Amino acid sequence: MSQNLIVQELAIIIAAKNHKPTILNPDFLFCTGIVPSDWQLARQPIYTNSVAQVTFTNGITIIAEPNRVIFVEPIAELATESLQIPAMSRKYMQTLPNIEFEAVGINPRGYVPFAGSGDAARQYMTKTLLSPGAWLEVGEEPMRASLNLFYRFKRAPFYLNVNEAVLRSPDETTTPIVMFNGSFTYEVNGESETEKLTTLYQGIENWQVDLETFQEIVNTKFLAEQAMYSSTVPDVISM
Repeated sequence: MSQNLIVQELAIIIAAKNHKPTILNPDFLFCTGIVPSDWQLARQPIYTNSVAQVTFTNGITIIAEPNRVIFVEPIAELATESLQIPAMSRKYMQTLPNIEFEAVGINPRGYVPFAGSGDAARQYMTKTLLSPGAWLEVGEEPMRASLNLFYRFKRAPFYLNVNEAVLRSPDETTTPIVMFNGSFTYEVNGESETEKLTTLYQGIENWQVDLETFQEIVNTKFLAEQAMYSSTVPDVISM
């Protein structure tokens, strides 16, 4: 049985100059229509001197920092067309026209579980994604690896981080996984304020094709390698 990437969440990150975290509060979000008025808070908002965070019962979280605002939405079993943070993030920018927005990041996050040996995820990282060599055997414990990769697309550069992790279930059982964290970065462009905002709005509009590209790269490039590896080392990765 082939494995596919499990997409956990999508984050949209908007970089901005002189962004005040204190602006982020439930009253502001409700009154401006950035979030629907019938949403419920999952917990009390978090406020410090450098960050504000509001989380709703549907799992959507908004985080404000001095240089950016982050919208995070869990995907799980949701149909991608029903995701709400793309419209929310655009509405946030439209509501604050005096803030100098600089860039938009479309950041999908997902993982691939590895059944069988507890060492399966590490084996995939070190024997499938990396070339073998004596450098893997240094130290008193097996080496752990994290890869930072860069791909250039016409619409935006794409950064991909791949690293080993462990997924812990509510019953405290654990599953070795490999995490894939992606980021498509859209820089502001244009002469007038209208042109600059238009480029950032277009970046937000690209979220679905970016998410599909992220899934395609992992499923057809990285996991194709994993399938080849599993066929030669069946005692490490159970398919």
